[in-house]
Amino acid sequence: MTDVSAVRSTVGWRRAGAAGLVFRAAGDADIAFLSRLYASTRLEELAVTDWSEAQKAAFLGMQFQAQHAHYHKHYPQADWLVVSHAGQDIGRLYIERWPSQHRIIDIALLPAHRRKGHGTALLRDLIDEAWLAGKYVSIHVEKNNPARGLYLELGFAVVEDKGVYDLMACAPDGGWAAAANP
Repeated sequence: MTDVSAVRSTVGWRRAGAAGLVFRAAGDADIAFLSRLYASTRLEELAVTDWSEAQKAAFLGMQFQAQHAHYHKHYPQADWLVVSHAGQDIGRLYIERWPSQHRIIDIALLPAHRRKGHGTALLRDLIDEAWLAGKYVSIHVEKNNPARGLYLELGFAVVEDKGVYDLMACAPDGGWAAAANP
C-alpha cells in the first residue's frame, strides 16, 4: 500500500521531475531491491577482502538488516522512498522532517545511475524544500564517501565530527551554529 503523504512530500520537486525521477513509498515488496541497492554501495569496500561471494553476500545481508532496523527505530516518522527512472527502481531516499531541519537519513543510487545528475537534482530539491520552510538540511556522511564533494559543492559544511562520519548541514543563511545545535 502506498503512503500518499510520503509521495506528496516530493510534489513540486522540479529538478527531480525534469530528470525523470519518480517516487513511491517503500514497502515490504521492496526489501530485496533495497538490500541489493545497499550491497551496491559497499562493493568497493569488500573487493579488498579475501571473502568468498557467499561470505560477502551473507555479510551484506546482515548489515542491510541491521541498518534497516536501526533507521526505522531511530527515525520513526521518516519518508521511506524508492526512486524510479524510466519505470525502473534506481535508488532510495530516506528523509525525516523535523521542526528545525530536514534530515537526510540515506540517499543511494544504483551504480549505473550515479554521476548522471540524479543525486544533484534530488539534493537541490531537498534543499529548496527545507529552505522554503525556513529549515536547514543535514546528513551524516562517511569521511571517505565519494559523494562528499557533491555535498560541499552544494553548500553543505561539516558541523560536527562524528568519527567515521561527519554531520554536514546546508543552512539557508550559512548559519552553521544553528545547524550544529538542532
